[in-house]
Amino acid sequence: MARYALDRFLAAIPTLLLLITLAFFMIRLAPGGPFDSERALPPEIEANLNHLYHLDESLPLQYMRYLAQIIRMDFGPSFQYRDWSVNDLIASGFPVSFTLGVLAMLIAIVIGGSLGIHAAVRQNKPDDYATMAVAMTGISIPTFVLAPLLILFFAVWLRWLPAGGWAWQPANMILPIITLAMPLVAYIARLTRASMIEVLRTPFIRTAQAKGLPQRLIIFRHALKPAILPVISYLGPAGAAVITGSVVVERIFTIPGLGNHFVQGALNRDYTLVMGVVIVYGMLIIVFNFVVDIIYALLDPRIRAQQHGGQV
Repeated sequence: MARYALDRFLAAIPTLLLLITLAFFMIRLAPGGPFDSERALPPEIEANLNHLYHLDESLPLQYMRYLAQIIRMDFGPSFQYRDWSVNDLIASGFPVSFTLGVLAMLIAIVIGGSLGIHAAVRQNKPDDYATMAVAMTGISIPTFVLAPLLILFFAVWLRWLPAGGWAWQPANMILPIITLAMPLVAYIARLTRASMIEVLRTPFIRTAQAKGLPQRLIIFRHALKPAILPVISYLGPAGAAVITGSVVVERIFTIPGLGNHFVQGALNRDYTLVMGVVIVYGMLIIVFNFVVDIIYALLDPRIRAQQHGGQV
């Protein structure tokens, strides 16, 4: 198991390096620069700013300098937010996005998994059709449509919840969490249903049913473990995407998370801020996929056996 984990960890290093390289050069191919504005700066001031931030150097030299900073986990100063470093901006936005993302993931796993199991057990019955109809609705409605509808209903008409803004209070979290969780609930419900139906048709489940075991015991003791594997694979990238914060959701609800910083950085051509958020996002995807691989190997011994050339 340790060898398997080490192999997965070492494979993540070139992936992260490739991500940093592509992001570094692609952002500099975009038109404009960090000091472009409607009011042009005097040439000597712009030259001094470029020299201060090493933007007057060649791209390969800037790249090597940036890699040296990344090794020290220093994302550099922000070009637009004066007296703020990118580390400070990420530190201020990440807890907000992390809190919303984790809560949305927990709600999606519980509700989506429960709906998927219920639909699988009641396959081709009205419960199954109703559950999948709700799931398809959740997948079909984009977040930029769902969020304004929730604001209109709960904030404008009923006046139960605030329409936007941020505070560490449940009232400010409910609508963003629901918006983030709805698509995940739908996907998890469909994945769980399909996988559970397949597992329930396997010989070892039929044997358990023939022995007269209660259905609840069959599902949660025997069928759930193999049926949950596709859901775990999906949770890796999905969890990282939700925790870093949906750009649309954070903009609509005026939430100061990573997604909002990313949008502002892209609009302002703030190279270091965009790079910092992209790297954090990439690292989270790698970490989540690494954790998913480990969990997958723990649940399915065939994965470990393949790594050692053995058979189960």
